[in-house]
Amino acid sequence: MTALALGPHLRHVSAHTATIWVETDRPCEVRVVAAEYGVDASAPTFTVHGHHYAVVEVDGLDPGARVPYQVLLDGETVWPEPGSAYPASQIRTLDPDGTLRISFGSCRRSPGTPEKFGHDALAAFAHRLKDGGDGVTWPDVLLMVGDQVYADELSDEMKEFIRGRRAADEPPVDEAADFEDYTHLYKLAWRDDPAVRWLLSTVPTFTIFDDHDIRDDWNTSYAWRRQMWAQPWWRARITGGIGSYWVYQHLGNMSPEERASDQVLAKVRAASEAHGDAGAVLDEFAERADKQPDTMRWSYAHDWGGTRLVVVDSRCSRLLTSDRRGMLDDEEFRWLDEQCQGGMDHLLIASSLPYLLPRTIHHAESWNEAVAGGAWGRRAAAAGEKIRQAADLEHWAAFERSFREVAEDVIAVGKGERGAAPASISFLSGDIHYSCLSRVTAPDTASAISQIICSPLRNPLNGTIQRANRFASMRGVSGAFRALAKLAKVPAPPLRWRMTDGPWFDNAIATVELTGRQCTVRWETPRTETALTELGRAAIAR
Repeated sequence: MTALALGPHLRHVSAHTATIWVETDRPCEVRVVAAEYGVDASAPTFTVHGHHYAVVEVDGLDPGARVPYQVLLDGETVWPEPGSAYPASQIRTLDPDGTLRISFGSCRRSPGTPEKFGHDALAAFAHRLKDGGDGVTWPDVLLMVGDQVYADELSDEMKEFIRGRRAADEPPVDEAADFEDYTHLYKLAWRDDPAVRWLLSTVPTFTIFDDHDIRDDWNTSYAWRRQMWAQPWWRARITGGIGSYWVYQHLGNMSPEERASDQVLAKVRAASEAHGDAGAVLDEFAERADKQPDTMRWSYAHDWGGTRLVVVDSRCSRLLTSDRRGMLDDEEFRWLDEQCQGGMDHLLIASSLPYLLPRTIHHAESWNEAVAGGAWGRRAAAAGEKIRQAADLEHWAAFERSFREVAEDVIAVGKGERGAAPASISFLSGDIHYSCLSRVTAPDTASAISQIICSPLRNPLNGTIQRANRFASMRGVSGAFRALAKLAKVPAPPLRWRMTDGPWFDNAIATVELTGRQCTVRWETPRTETALTELGRAAIAR
């Protein structure tokens, strides 16, 4: 009997459509059925490197629908599983006229023990939805903003899998090496915990990658890229990482219309049908996407009622050459510029990397970029590059020109120069392993502009690094670092901001709630495996 290898995952939804993603253990026909609601949609699997996947499109649904569904493989029901302790998985469409709730977080280590990583915020969130009954408030969307898997910091279970494939001392040692390794990483992250597996089957989920999905400090600099491509094992690693991200994460971020016109998906399906496996096609695409980032856009945007969500790829699309450096390539930035418009109630810009860091860290990173770029001479530039890679100085602040360009866009939207100003403009981010809220205080804009950070879902900082970040978040510390940046001829930032809530260093998940022109955020942390308690809450726009 054909079986599910992973999934089902409820991915992109709209008011009338839904996407179900699955991985199966052999080629088959995948059906999604809800007979009582007239739902019966199907798709054949396609094959990549011996693994089999399907994306099933469901349409004709009502806004705000809650549709219990089954998954059949070659006519046999495989989901829900017999005797499951979890409620029936539901297709949950959006209601454009209702309140929109987006729960988000990043940086999740799984599997792992509570002693090492603490309780899992995502699993505790799933248990609350499972056990809360009719009184629990569900999110409309789950947004995971990076480090869904850790390809360079492996669990014991993943190391055991690798030992069954190659020698322990074969590079890259204790890291994922290729597409096959990545397939197991995703299974460990999303299948082995039944609560998380159920959650992903019943809450619409969107994602974007960060460095650990590929490797720590991914695309930090041009020098970093040259160092990695000099390694004989890097091609298999980067093509496996990007190719698996395309299959396991990116496909579900797209709308049905975008998938229907996607040339990569068309080529993969054609190669799978003609030759039985599309691995070579996907590898070629993945290598090109890495070497020529302007050939692929991983960023995406969706309008839901009065809210626009723009999810920005701040990793793979970087512009890194011997003479240019940007957080986004030119084509990607033009796209982002087009998305930053008014005429809506709320503009959300999700980036795995925070746009607004604590100001001390911001000035340190902008200083380092200038020094590494030669502001203090060649010898200092070499030292600056070493510091950049050692200290992870590669956020938006370390791409000063890109930071200023985004600021220009946001200020224009906030002042009503691109249509009626939204009530709020919020950056949603993770990465830094603590949660906080920062608010822009200057220049004056009609929109409330803020940075909301929620991290980690499950991977807390150690005590020493926590203390360093607490110090960097204190008022009065940033002046010395701004003076240092000024000595490197870094201009003053075009925005002023301050942290108003946090930092919290607990494992956490945040929920942004948008009703009309109102926007609020709440952070919660798991105190047990199955229960969440509130860390903090704030009104972004009233």
